[in-house]
This record gives sequence, C-alpha cells and structure tokens, in this order.
Amino acid sequence: MPDASPSYVTGLAAELRTRRPDLLDAAENELKELRIRLATIARFINTPTTPLDIRQGLARDLHLPEPIR
Repeated sequence: MPDASPSYVTGLAAELRTRRPDLLDAAENELKELRIRLATIARFINTPTTPLDIRQGLARDLHLPEPIR
C-alpha cells in the first residue's frame, strides 16, 4: 500500500476524533502503557548489576540494541 498523503491522513484523524473519540483515547492509553513497558525493559537491559549475557540475550530477543558493558 503506498504512503497516504499528509492531508488525507489528517482528514482521517479528524474524522476519527469526531466520530469515535473513545477509540482514539483507547489507542493513546495503550501507546502510553507500551512506552512505559519499553522504558522499564530499557532500564533493565542497561543495568550493569545484571549479567551482561542475560541483558544481551533479552535485547537480542526483543530486537533492541544490545548493551556492550
């Protein structure tokens, strides 16, 4: 599917905001929760008190940058 024009996407977002604000709120809340989880995982991966091989394995499994120390 080709990229949609910015004006088309803006129009769709405005329509969603008008017709289904509950869906938009739910999506924003889910995104907030995912960001919190990712921040928690990133802190763990970068905590030097956990063995490096465990942190590197977790990062690799989650397709995140691996710690080097």
